[in-house]
Amino acid sequence: MDEVNQVSRRKFLKNSTGAALALSVPYFVPQSAFGANDRVRVAVLGVNGRGKNHISGFSALKNVEVATLCDPDNTVLQTRAKEFKDKTGKTVKTEMDLRKVYDDKSIDAVSIATPNHWHALAMIWACQAGKDVYVEKPGSHHFEEGRKMIEAQQKYKRVVQHGVQLRSSAAMQEAVKHLRDGLIGKVYMARGLVYKWRPDIGDKGVSKVPAGLDYDLWTGPAEMKPFSENYVHYNWHWHWNYGNGDIGNQGIHETDLCMWGLGVDTFPEKITSAGGKFLWDDAKETPELLSSTYIYPKEKKIIEFEVRPWMTNLEDGAGIGNIFYGSEGYMVIKGYDYYETFLGRDRKPGPSRKAGGDHYKNFIDAVVAGDPSMVNGPVETIHLSSGLAHLGNIAYRVGRSLTFDPAKEKFVGDTEADGLLARKYRNPFSIPDKV
Repeated sequence: MDEVNQVSRRKFLKNSTGAALALSVPYFVPQSAFGANDRVRVAVLGVNGRGKNHISGFSALKNVEVATLCDPDNTVLQTRAKEFKDKTGKTVKTEMDLRKVYDDKSIDAVSIATPNHWHALAMIWACQAGKDVYVEKPGSHHFEEGRKMIEAQQKYKRVVQHGVQLRSSAAMQEAVKHLRDGLIGKVYMARGLVYKWRPDIGDKGVSKVPAGLDYDLWTGPAEMKPFSENYVHYNWHWHWNYGNGDIGNQGIHETDLCMWGLGVDTFPEKITSAGGKFLWDDAKETPELLSSTYIYPKEKKIIEFEVRPWMTNLEDGAGIGNIFYGSEGYMVIKGYDYYETFLGRDRKPGPSRKAGGDHYKNFIDAVVAGDPSMVNGPVETIHLSSGLAHLGNIAYRVGRSLTFDPAKEKFVGDTEADGLLARKYRNPFSIPDKV
């Protein structure tokens, strides 16, 4: 990547106006970019959960053709293909193996909505195949994958959008600009909130692989374990082999906004996490409740993060969102598209706004323009927002406060914690040392 793009990306991460400009500045598209009708052919990888939103989101764009659906569970895949035809009247191509999608030269871009453990490898392979990439959050499943994903984007110069869709919200862009402009004074703390309803999932034990599922392909780069309905198709989120708990699920939106709003573009030096399972005696491995603290001593800033699974109060009406604290007031973020501010000791209501955006359109606009810098959720957010969640999970798993070196991206004097920064991949589903 040339130096100009490097600088513009760093500025983007620290300045909300970068995102606003990406939505408002006109650009010129070469007429030959995607043929006579300028249609971008997209393949959606992983169509059981979040992938359904990807299908509908890209289908709604006039210059996009959802050309292929891909999933290692053929039962789910054919169900989704039938739904697609019923809704659109069109027959969509189906593939179980994403490598066949990458071999298809007619596919311009892939949208990755697989389980977390596939995200990094799927994105890197896509870049190597010359595809642009929209990848769901968390972009990485392990900390060190984020750096590899940045390297792949820079080497192959592909458009990569991280699925932190609040970056495309006009209200969130405005909110971050207020933080930059000093509306609430010196902003010293961000609080991330993930209060989700997460019930008992039981423990279904080991069973036969169901018909239609290629379990080897579903497992991919992860360690092969005996099949269990505890994993497939949603509850993999709560197992370290595939997911990252709720801080690495819903929480990536909030870790991203914490860092964006505070204006920090590096990792904290001090990390503390505590929590556990207090409600359900079920198959989940990740904590139901998790409280994490991230300290930036040089910047004099702090991030607090709270995951709660069940009955709870809200914080000024926010249960999924963020709160920013400043010397002159505070700001409450509710969901992805609404903020309120409260100023002074008497909490006088300040500016507020509710407005969304289209993260899929932002990605396609960048693809058509051939300009990676146009995306609102650039590849750097994969490493930063996902990485913050990974650091909190590692502190929880080792059971102690940790000191981290942001320059070396290693823990200080802690080989056990360092061992959790990466994973051992299962051949042939391995991320190469050099992408």
